[in-house]
Amino acid sequence: MDSEDEMQYSDSDEYYFDPDEYENKYTEEDYHVEENDDNKISKRDSYEVLSGFDIKDRQEKDITTVTSLLSLSRAASTLVLLHHNWNFEADEKQAWFEDEDKVREAVGLLPAPGPVLGVESPNKSGRVKCRICLEACASQKMKSAGCGHLFCCECWGSYIGISIADGPGCLMLRCPDPACRVAIAGDMIETFCSDEQKSKYSYYLRRSYIEGSKDTKWCPAPGCEKAISYYGDDGNYDVCCHCKYTFCWNCTEEPHRPVECRTVKEWILKNSSEAENTNWILANSKPCPKCKRAIEKNQGCMHMVCTPPCKFHFCWLCLGPWSEHGDKTGGFYACNKYEKAKAEGAYSEEEMRREMAKNSLEKYAHYFERWQSNQSSRQKALEDLHQTQTVNTDQVRDNQRTGEGEVKFLVGAWEQIVECRRVLKWTYAYGYYLPDHDTAKKQFFEYLQGEAESSLERLHQCAEKEVQPFLEDDGPIGPSQEFIDFKTKLTGLTAVTKNYFETLTTALENGLSDVECRAAKGCKKRNAKGK
Repeated sequence: MDSEDEMQYSDSDEYYFDPDEYENKYTEEDYHVEENDDNKISKRDSYEVLSGFDIKDRQEKDITTVTSLLSLSRAASTLVLLHHNWNFEADEKQAWFEDEDKVREAVGLLPAPGPVLGVESPNKSGRVKCRICLEACASQKMKSAGCGHLFCCECWGSYIGISIADGPGCLMLRCPDPACRVAIAGDMIETFCSDEQKSKYSYYLRRSYIEGSKDTKWCPAPGCEKAISYYGDDGNYDVCCHCKYTFCWNCTEEPHRPVECRTVKEWILKNSSEAENTNWILANSKPCPKCKRAIEKNQGCMHMVCTPPCKFHFCWLCLGPWSEHGDKTGGFYACNKYEKAKAEGAYSEEEMRREMAKNSLEKYAHYFERWQSNQSSRQKALEDLHQTQTVNTDQVRDNQRTGEGEVKFLVGAWEQIVECRRVLKWTYAYGYYLPDHDTAKKQFFEYLQGEAESSLERLHQCAEKEVQPFLEDDGPIGPSQEFIDFKTKLTGLTAVTKNYFETLTTALENGLSDVECRAAKGCKKRNAKGK
């Protein structure tokens, strides 16, 4: 018999994962759960939820910093920050101090110290013609953005108001003169806009602050006005807003740890694309030999008739004319053209393409069905979690004449089920993209996934079915022995399942590298076991 450290090879020199050789550290007997252990999923303090007040406070601090650094007004500092997407870092500072006039021109600020150019002189009556409405107005009713291009206050109000109504583009508004590039600063908004317009402008300004930030994003939940500031460095991007909406901060899709964002994007695109419809057509239909339209076989015999106006009669097997397959009495001759043609290679390429499409469709259907089933199970588990939190815990507590702390384990179990269903769902997307030729990794993945899934099913069934007696009957004063046994079992299953999924998550995040390490150390192959 070969030693444990000796690598066994077959003709293919391929390593096979053997679950009997993998050290299974997670069994129910290995976990000793304290009575007060809620078994809740740990949260990581790697992000912060920002309210509208928090966003405005941060924004004002950044404006104050730039105002002090560049000796500008707050309105001008805001324009500088807008131009740089609110990221005024080392490179932007260096560009300012190396060539201030160049940056001012790009931002839309007048060159220092800001001379007023092109001032129009009033006529003999002391009035100035507005460049928009062409009406002569008193000079005190005219205003410019500092560039000297004068417009009446009514035209200014209409110009800015229409821009704000059009959307966030008002943040980059310029002087109405076509040849002028001077920016409209916030002080002009305060002068000419209504309270409603000022509120909209502030809203756009606040949104631009978040959308321009590298470390902050809006919560994607409909109607939520909070943002998430992320500063973690452990690769876990799962965040939860105050509105209870959870998502991946990196790609804003639903949480999908341990699967990478790239895999999630590909999977979602695949689910929503027409590629699988094409595969189905290739796998389950054949082209009419005459008109080339796709034909699906819906009856048992091989005699096919194309739809009008073609109406071509042909054989499903070889696609040849049906007239060559029957006699005058209506009998059918054995179709040998298909096998002959295949042997000669005439249809090899087409049949190979069809077979590949069929295999691809079957593989996709396998993983999608399980992905979708776990998604549905998670949705139901969320409903059961809510039911447990709002009704069941009170009912069990009353029936068992016990305290609130004695029934918290029910909520902990359902929280774990919800989280595990989420993880398990995305492991099927991971498995779909796992290369088929990497046999060892595929076997290792399926082993870990299977162990975790089995543990989850035991936990889910226990939490769903075995709690029923304690919801229906009143118990004695104090918890019954049956309830104590149920609590011990459910708490233990929760802890075991949690550890199984932590192992699965860690393995996937590490790229299933444990198999490679074991192969490098000389693990045996399954076909060498017992020699």
